[in-house]
Amino acid sequence: MAEDHPTVIALRKQPVVPRATRIPADELREICLNAGAADVGFVGLQRVELDDEREDILRLFPEVKSLICFVCRMNPDSVRSPARNVANHEFHETGDAINDVSRRVVTELSARGIRAVNPPMAFPMEMDRFPGKMWSISLKPLAVAAGLGQMGLHRNVIHPKFGSFILLGTVLIDVEVAEEGTPVDFNPCVNCKLCVAACPVGAISPDGEFNFSSCYSHNYREFMSGFTDWVEAIAGSSSPVAYRQKVTDNESVSMWQSLAYGPGYKAAYCLSVCPAGEDVLKPFLENRAGFLTQIVKPLQSKIEPVYVQPRSDAEAYVRKRFPHKHVRYVGAVLRPTSTRLFIKLMRHGFQPGKAKGLSARYHFRFTGAEAAACTVEIKAEKIYVTEGLVGQPDLRITATSRGWLRLLRKEASIGWLLLTLQIRVRGNPLLLAAFGRCFP
Repeated sequence: MAEDHPTVIALRKQPVVPRATRIPADELREICLNAGAADVGFVGLQRVELDDEREDILRLFPEVKSLICFVCRMNPDSVRSPARNVANHEFHETGDAINDVSRRVVTELSARGIRAVNPPMAFPMEMDRFPGKMWSISLKPLAVAAGLGQMGLHRNVIHPKFGSFILLGTVLIDVEVAEEGTPVDFNPCVNCKLCVAACPVGAISPDGEFNFSSCYSHNYREFMSGFTDWVEAIAGSSSPVAYRQKVTDNESVSMWQSLAYGPGYKAAYCLSVCPAGEDVLKPFLENRAGFLTQIVKPLQSKIEPVYVQPRSDAEAYVRKRFPHKHVRYVGAVLRPTSTRLFIKLMRHGFQPGKAKGLSARYHFRFTGAEAAACTVEIKAEKIYVTEGLVGQPDLRITATSRGWLRLLRKEASIGWLLLTLQIRVRGNPLLLAAFGRCFP
């Protein structure tokens, strides 16, 4: 670079100002609140709560020293509306507010000589990782570590004041914060279990268990996997009539609306009915019967399509608990693209109700392009997945990685794969069928 370049000359003339490596918490908090955040907390990169996220955080911004975690409030009455256009608009508007706040904070910090990165609240995501972890950072554990709330039974962060009616944001900065937040010393969740009662697919169990695939297949019908399922419905239809036999006109225009105006959540009723939080709890405490009548029952009684995988726990739940709602089938929502993802996603796709009476240990060994091994134990309607081969199995499955993925993607039958030795089993083959029933 030429030293006589005008920009170089101008920079050389500027006085050298020592760069700050630390910022007061009060000052940073004021910046965030002035930018529009409703509450804010700070977490250092080396906090133990970030152990599972640290690698992704550093990949996103190698110079990071601290994270700003903040929330923006949603309007509870809008989120609670049975009209999905009202509720979804509130989600999207608040999501946009999160991104606006983080961008303003980054702009202000940059003017002060502090480098910062603001990952988006939700979309866009890193779709090359799909269906694995597409988001840059998991915001919920950060918010808990920063003192912005605790996880409720419904698997969302509950703020002690604002309750469940918040969305989360974060900003990564390259300086330390003088005072960090600490987790709230109580859980704002009041254990009312209204989220259990309102969930149309039974994804939330009273004992705290959560069926990820049940929630994902319905609430995110017009996101990601639901979209690919819809595209395959188009591709697999021989005519417009054949397509309409799979997809109703209402569903087609709903997908258009999501593509045009932002994807629509199908439920989020777990947030809608949550009464936790100082600003939210009073109506529930004063008139529980009225709260149920005005808030919970309209969502329970709403006639609507509910998207489930065939022969899943969600299907059985809807037919028993909400027979007036319309069961609509969707394809595989957690279709792995690698054996590593198969191992990782297994817990999320497991259907406890289909594992009744099953007690078995499986050894999986994958060969070929992507070698891997794991041990799967199913007992008492729970699944335990361990890397490597552990203990004495009831069934050994050895498969080429390509062959196993073709089976999962329904591109080849189990009979053909066994015949061609792409899959080999040692032990009772009925256990393989029992395993398959746990993953519709």
